[in-house]
Amino acid sequence: MRYRLVLSCLGCLLFLAGCVTTKFDQTPVVVKRTQMQMGTLVTITSVALDRQHAHEAASAGFQEIHRLEELLSTWIATSELSRVNAAAGKVPIRVSADTLKVLEASLEMARMTEGGFNILVGPAVEAWSVLDRQKVPSALQLEAVRPLTDLRSLHVNAEQRTVYLAKPGMRMDVGGIGKGFAADMAVVAMQKAGATAGVVALSGDMRTFGQLPGGSRFPFGIRHPRREEAVLAFIDLQDEAISTAGDYERYFEQAGVRYHHILDPITLQPARDCQSVTVVARDGLMADGLDTGIFVMGRERGLALIERLPGVGAVIVDRSGEIWISSYLKGRVRMNAAHE
Repeated sequence: MRYRLVLSCLGCLLFLAGCVTTKFDQTPVVVKRTQMQMGTLVTITSVALDRQHAHEAASAGFQEIHRLEELLSTWIATSELSRVNAAAGKVPIRVSADTLKVLEASLEMARMTEGGFNILVGPAVEAWSVLDRQKVPSALQLEAVRPLTDLRSLHVNAEQRTVYLAKPGMRMDVGGIGKGFAADMAVVAMQKAGATAGVVALSGDMRTFGQLPGGSRFPFGIRHPRREEAVLAFIDLQDEAISTAGDYERYFEQAGVRYHHILDPITLQPARDCQSVTVVARDGLMADGLDTGIFVMGRERGLALIERLPGVGAVIVDRSGEIWISSYLKGRVRMNAAHE
């Protein structure tokens, strides 16, 4: 009887072991979904051991982005950023830990890029209004809004978790860094929900984690800044973020001059030294903030900064169309043969 019992137990163990092996040997499922959030199309690619977990992880990613949009959007009157902007020149506003993190990162990015990145430059961008009026503002108009772009008038108190804009009319907009942060947080939510790999893409800001089934990295194309719908180069990413800033999305031309929305916070004029800047970093917060800052800094100073940052690389197309690749990305960027 004992012999039969042992054989029976061994049979159960072998059966269970076979079940476990089968589950973990199965091919992961890839699910891709798209929604409109944060004023742009958000696409989430979710990889999991089964379709249910893949869908649940994608849903968790979208839910996290929606939660952050409720905090950071300037288009939502009840958001924390809108409340801070409405209280400019009046009182400090208490904010959440997530909003505080984005604002502290924004100030650090401003320091790193020597003022090239500035979340207060909105009033000057509005004065240009490149998609609406398509008219070059006068020097007087720009000087009138200059005091509203001074980062020294933005007071962030980490201990009390409050934010205060010292001058009436000032307003913050974290569109140049918030999407990267949202992608980072969506990845965390997806991993908690069971995703083994995936991509969160918010317009030009993308964050990857893990690998595709079969062990390959996630391939991405870098847009050509002067040829619509054309790909300049390709790069494969794993556990990295990529973000591009370019002068080709919001602009108008007048007398042969291109006027675009990426302003130099010092001159309040469109930055002129680059056509596009693509940054690869370990997280979306860094990649998203750096691409704009480096675009303003220009190719020479921007590349010098990139080379000082570990785990960060850049592909820069300068004003003449010449392509520059930082050392971190050497050997990883594959130029499109049609544009070499």
